[in-house]
Amino acid sequence: MNTATTVRRYRGSSPQERKAMRRQQLIDAATRVYGEHGYRHSGVKQVCEAAGLTQRYFYESFSHSDELLIACYEQAARQLREINMAAAEAVGGSRLHRSHAMLCAYFGYLRDNPRVARLLLLDIRGISAAVDQAIDEALKASSDDMTRALAEPGENFDELLQAGILGGVIHIALHWMASGYAQPIERVVEAALKLGASLLDEDSP
Repeated sequence: MNTATTVRRYRGSSPQERKAMRRQQLIDAATRVYGEHGYRHSGVKQVCEAAGLTQRYFYESFSHSDELLIACYEQAARQLREINMAAAEAVGGSRLHRSHAMLCAYFGYLRDNPRVARLLLLDIRGISAAVDQAIDEALKASSDDMTRALAEPGENFDELLQAGILGGVIHIALHWMASGYAQPIERVVEAALKLGASLLDEDSP
């Protein structure tokens, strides 16, 4: 092998792999920091200290804090969507059963991961146009997931109705979070199912 063209590896990792690992360290640390203190009250120094990295490694992967926030938000939103879809696929059955499973997964994840819940839902709008765009794209992806999980073959849901239901579910989540998750999760899911009843052909419980 020509050593001139061989990528140097350190402790089994290439430079590209180590860079990717540092980037993920920053995303995971920022998710914790933003989730605990809020983005507007957190700085690059705090995130780097939580990640165990110097600030120069921040600028290796991100040009400014908004880029890191978007990376955190997109990762968290993607993971939550994957959990919701897995819940729907696991339960199968009627559309009502799948909807119930998705809502249980959604609210359960928020309750069990309060830092991520804050990152996803609190103080996130209005930070920058790029952040707002990331939020809108995540909501569109959630709407598409709703269609894939609940629509019959060839059926298209009303986009405005879907947007209203998603917004309502988010506001239920915000109210629940503000109460310290006081209500039982089944009560919260029941309330959200009533919102979604108009999207389904079946009656809500």
